[in-house]
Amino acid sequence: MREAIAPRWGIVIPTLNAGKRWGACLAAINGQGLTPDRRLIIDSSSTDETKQLALAAGFEVVGISRSEFNHGGTRQWAAEYLSDCDIVVYLTQDAILAASDALAEIIRCFEDSEVALAYGRQLPHSNSTAIEAHARIFNYGARTLKKNAETARQFGSKVFFCSNSFAAYRRSTLLELGGFNRDLILGEDMEYAARAIAAGYTSVYCATATVFHSHDYTMRQIFTRYFDIGVFDGAHSWMRDRFGGHKGEGRRFVASELEYLRRHAPLQIPRALFQVAAKMGGYRVGRLERFLPKRVKRKISMFPAYWA
Repeated sequence: MREAIAPRWGIVIPTLNAGKRWGACLAAINGQGLTPDRRLIIDSSSTDETKQLALAAGFEVVGISRSEFNHGGTRQWAAEYLSDCDIVVYLTQDAILAASDALAEIIRCFEDSEVALAYGRQLPHSNSTAIEAHARIFNYGARTLKKNAETARQFGSKVFFCSNSFAAYRRSTLLELGGFNRDLILGEDMEYAARAIAAGYTSVYCATATVFHSHDYTMRQIFTRYFDIGVFDGAHSWMRDRFGGHKGEGRRFVASELEYLRRHAPLQIPRALFQVAAKMGGYRVGRLERFLPKRVKRKISMFPAYWA
């Protein structure tokens, strides 16, 4: 019997002044039991040691200008550039693989030929707040899930949830379906997941592929991020029309968060409530962005270059 040929695969990380976790991110990749065939950094003209550290760690670095970066477009360019790879894994610069088999676990998902994409379980960084810890617990459970058109009624909008902070894609299917959308403010991962599921493919949430990734955003950052989410949702209502809406997910999240904080960090409850207000305000303004001047949108967006 002929042995199955192992897929070739590569890892891609877009960077811009990667910061204090960058060394740990690179080391965690190089410490994996399964070694990538390609290791690519797409750097948006960093002014710190991001490029030098990546080169020293054995990564290929391609530089672009900051104005060239686009969440979907840059990642699509990388998928086309890695033409010798069957699977492309994406990480962000602040995500640190949490176990030496994290990459092996996410690559294993593609043994099922119907799987178009898979994303891993995000764990909070050790110094994260209780608010951030709860967000990871709520959104990234301990059970692996296969999501497709048949389970859409069960999951609602969660069926197309995905995060390119740690996600992998079958390159042939990605190209077949037109790749990542180049005209998105964010959400290129979820928009593609929705199209892949609509086309009959499967998305996997791989709970055994773990990564440390969390943010302690300021109130302004929360508002700007949720403004961008509102813009995305307003422009892509077909996803909710096709698979179902959020079905009270926001209310469930807030109730779960308040209960978690009551038990673990009650002094953080006021901050959590202010964050809820910032999220709601940012999202609602984002849904109404068509009524705002472009100069205002640039000021209140986390990705102002999109409005250029």
